[in-house]
Amino acid sequence: MQPFSRVITFGLVLGLGLTIGLAAQATDPAAGTWKLNLAKSKFEPANRAPKSGIGKIEAIDGGLKFTNDGVDSASNTTHNEWTGKYDGKDNVVKGDPSRDTASLKKIDGYTYEIVSKKDGKVVTTNQTVYSRDGKSRTQTTTGTNAQGEKFKNVTVSDRQ
Repeated sequence: MQPFSRVITFGLVLGLGLTIGLAAQATDPAAGTWKLNLAKSKFEPANRAPKSGIGKIEAIDGGLKFTNDGVDSASNTTHNEWTGKYDGKDNVVKGDPSRDTASLKKIDGYTYEIVSKKDGKVVTTNQTVYSRDGKSRTQTTTGTNAQGEKFKNVTVSDRQ
């Protein structure tokens, strides 16, 4: 094989491999931008409901990268980021005063579990279910907030 032919063959194989890898990541139902639908969501206690929320989720090899922005119940802007594999191990969360770490598990093709901790203690457990049509997600989060109040939120977000 001529040297030029080997370069072309290598480039085609590499390109095909990257395309297949990216296609596999893009099929993750979590990947995308999600806007909190306040009208369809329920917060307990209701006075702790955020005013808005946008979550951007990127598929990575074996997991997800999360970037969340919003406005909380006191009209403060919020921003946090973290990346986790589906291995259930703790990952550092940046920018969220209510949690230091979060772990990620994939229950099935449309269901994920996130457990968040503050100072090594579980503060929330979140089960997220993505609709089969890919248009919405429902998150059920239980835990204890910074004020020591127990809560259960059921939030619905729409794909943007």
